Amino acid sequence: MENIALIESFSEFKDDKLIDRVTLMSILEDVFRNALKKKYGEDDNFDIIVNPDKGDLEIWRNRVVVADGEVEDSNQEISLSEARRIEPDFEVGEDVSEEVKLKDLGRRAILALRQNLISKIHEHDNTNIYKQFKELEGEIYNAEVHHIRHRAIILLDDEGNEIVLPKDRQIPSDFFRKGENVRGVIESVELKGNKPTIIMSRTAPGFLEKLFEQEIPEVFDGLITIKKVVRVPGEKAKVAVDSYDDRIDPVGACVGMKGSRIHSIVRELGNENIDVINYTNNDQLFITRALSPAKITSIKLDEENKRAEVILRPEEVSKAIGRGGHNIRLAGQLTGFEIDVFREGVEEDVELSEFTDEIEDWVIKEFSKIGLDTAKSVLEQDLEDLVRRTDLEEETIRQVFQVLRDEFEE
Repeated sequence: MENIALIESFSEFKDDKLIDRVTLMSILEDVFRNALKKKYGEDDNFDIIVNPDKGDLEIWRNRVVVADGEVEDSNQEISLSEARRIEPDFEVGEDVSEEVKLKDLGRRAILALRQNLISKIHEHDNTNIYKQFKELEGEIYNAEVHHIRHRAIILLDDEGNEIVLPKDRQIPSDFFRKGENVRGVIESVELKGNKPTIIMSRTAPGFLEKLFEQEIPEVFDGLITIKKVVRVPGEKAKVAVDSYDDRIDPVGACVGMKGSRIHSIVRELGNENIDVINYTNNDQLFITRALSPAKITSIKLDEENKRAEVILRPEEVSKAIGRGGHNIRLAGQLTGFEIDVFREGVEEDVELSEFTDEIEDWVIKEFSKIGLDTAKSVLEQDLEDLVRRTDLEEETIRQVFQVLRDEFEE
């Protein structure tokens, strides 16, 4: 009965960890075999009989009877006199099966058994958690803020699973308090050692896509398809949508009357400005829509190199570029084209890249970040506005202005 009593005491883990009894018994057998190897050097001659219905486990050691004084391996062989103490009619050469009691393993071994069992069950538990969350990658998940760290927020779900929301996966305006519920997508799940690491993201384009599925019935039902999502988290996003049903206006259905349907999504994303755009296979039309709210005069496409030259009236240029260059950059990501903006009526302009002998590359890149790639596009800007929008000193910008003006005066 002592084996049964010990197994029953181990069975508490079954209830705590939701492990079925058969799995628990399999883990137990593995743990006991490890204990036998440590004590006897090997376990090949041991039979472990598990009865999951009764919660019982028996260990039997099989040895060969040899003459007294001829025992060379005490684990594999037993002397005749010792065998006859078990049963008086044993003879040399016969096999003896003897039950091993847990007390025979020793107190330390039993303590080690318990520790090993805990470790194996945690390993099994972690494997199940890994599989569970691996299937949830890309899906929206809710969890509660448990601990706030400098580089990440630690979340716990209803089952007590730990989920990490790193700082760089948070929207810049995010601010969470302990106990608050947080939504995001499960971005990745990895096993580090035996412990699963679950990463949540609120900045992934997939989070916005899944919010559309949750909040807009036509998207959830498949009547509207999201073709592509691009984002600058917390600032601006563009979502291309399509419908195979001509009776449905995909943009209108997603936005709703006065933005009523998309409002909850915008609020969830820290007032991220979301442009919903009708998808089309017509590249010129798609680029025109992607650069909204700017109104385009004409477009010249280089399909082979995926470049587009867009002509706009001067007052439309800033709209096309957008604050911080977000609009033109996202339009390029959405359409797959590198978009160059030119002002209508301006016949002569020079790419900033032509001035690398006089202007340092890093300075040119600062202008490019906000969508200014040509000499005249820079010269049309206000000095103070450029100081605010770039990381350049006022004196540096003045020097650039002078270099560019000299070009056109020659």
